[in-house]
Amino acid sequence: MDSQTRREAYEQRQRRRSIGIASASTAVVIATIVVLVPRAPRWDRVRKSFFDGDIFTDSFPRLLEAFWLDVKIFAWSVPLIFALSLAIAISRNTRSPALFPLRAAAVIYTDVFRGIPVILTIFLVGFGVPGLFESRAWSNPLIWGSAALILSYSAYVSEEIRAGIEGVHESQRAAARSLGMTSAQTMISVVLPQALRRIVPPMMNSLVSLQKDVALVSLIGPVEILRQAGLDKSKFANFTPYVAAAVIFLMVTIPCTRLADYLLNRERRRTGATAVS
Repeated sequence: MDSQTRREAYEQRQRRRSIGIASASTAVVIATIVVLVPRAPRWDRVRKSFFDGDIFTDSFPRLLEAFWLDVKIFAWSVPLIFALSLAIAISRNTRSPALFPLRAAAVIYTDVFRGIPVILTIFLVGFGVPGLFESRAWSNPLIWGSAALILSYSAYVSEEIRAGIEGVHESQRAAARSLGMTSAQTMISVVLPQALRRIVPPMMNSLVSLQKDVALVSLIGPVEILRQAGLDKSKFANFTPYVAAAVIFLMVTIPCTRLADYLLNRERRRTGATAVS
């Protein structure tokens, strides 16, 4: 048996050992929760207030229908976030002195919108911008709620893209220049393809966060899943609809999170780093 085969056998044993330890510890934690939580003095009241099966069954279809609005907001926001983030990241990466005002504006943008909480941006944009217009046609909360999400998340995603751009070794730019490529051609053909491939995992995590924060748009009016859960909570005088809404979010976010972890591990294996189990 050569050294490579022995190494592979050792790594396989280590993986099995890690899986066994993780499974055992998880089972202990779950068993502890199952045994101890029902023994809490007021568990019966909590179970009735948060885990009522009949209310869950009644609310779930309405919440699922309301969640479709969250999906639509997410769907039209993502491409706009990516386009704006890419423009900001490229602006921050410009090296021409003549484009310094553009670079400064990009820095100010990211500093401002990364410093303001998303919920506060939604309030400011959702209630402030419509006040500039007399016509009620400009007071659609879906438009301004989506705009607030786009402004906030573009500041974060642009930094991820910029990190990817700066992670491309300078030799790649030098090689492109030696072939007679312009700065724009170098960025489009050489730098961006490598940068975007590297930032897929962190961008997936940002998309998971965006899917959850879409619910904040309900604070300025639209009846999406969070607002519908609040209506059902008032109707039944019970918090179970919020639990049902949480279940729906988990049905979406957990697969997306596992996909992000898979992409991160694949990138680690591709670059020779140690994968995270």
